Amino acid sequence: MAMKIDLHIHSKDCSDGKMTIPEIFEEAHRRRITVISISDHDSIDCQETAQALASEYDIKYITGVELNISFSHQRYRNSKPVSLDMLGYQYDIHNKALIKKLKEVREYRRKRAEQILEKINEELTKEHLKPFTHQDLEAIEETGDGAFGRPHIANYMVKKGIVSNKQKAFDKYLVKCNVPKMPVSLEEASKLIRGAGGKLVHAHPSDPNGTSLVSLTPSIHEQHKIIKESMLPWLDGIECWHTRHNPETISAHLAFAKKEGLLVTGGSDCHQQPGIMGTLDIPAYVAEQFGL
Repeated sequence: MAMKIDLHIHSKDCSDGKMTIPEIFEEAHRRRITVISISDHDSIDCQETAQALASEYDIKYITGVELNISFSHQRYRNSKPVSLDMLGYQYDIHNKALIKKLKEVREYRRKRAEQILEKINEELTKEHLKPFTHQDLEAIEETGDGAFGRPHIANYMVKKGIVSNKQKAFDKYLVKCNVPKMPVSLEEASKLIRGAGGKLVHAHPSDPNGTSLVSLTPSIHEQHKIIKESMLPWLDGIECWHTRHNPETISAHLAFAKKEGLLVTGGSDCHQQPGIMGTLDIPAYVAEQFGL
């Protein structure tokens, strides 16, 4: 039987997906997916449950997590940092340093959201509009399912009728009222994941709509130069197959990874809204790299 692989799935329990961990496994079983990884944002709290369910459903499982990092390059954007996503795989879920850091990141995220709302409240007060309350913060946090940030605040502002759409929330309030994210560097992310016995993979490096190297340059050739010059010592692999990577992008990343001796991975990045898990044609050798 052909192997069906998806190494980039988000859950509702520990991230911003729409399905719980049990629902994900039920769906993966129904779709005959043979290898999966749940890679929630800055959280590994669901990994033990995932491992137990994988065993129950006879699905091969690789521990996963998606870490947001801050990265800058002297040739682009005047060295101003951009956000990138990294995937950690096959790490020890009981590693103390990793657990401690992820707890700090989540606590900082909540503090950051509070600070952003305080700044927005200053603007709303100037406009004689009703400021946000602690109940509003809790309601926003609920929509984020443990990974909330500015997009969730924007959605809430639309829902409350403060702005007509998400873009207006950013243009009028969220750019002006921003508070920096906790700056986790590539080196730190790599040290954490490798220190826990895992492998660090650059998530969706060429995603045109997401947190990717496209924010520095749309050229894949240039993206590869950036990876080679500034990232290679800390990376173990590249996510080549992704819902928003076209065939040319996938081929280019595969060739680059082969040349540089990097692992190659792939996944739908599915939040089940409407992305569906197991829809990408990912070859069996991807799982074999992890000893499966």
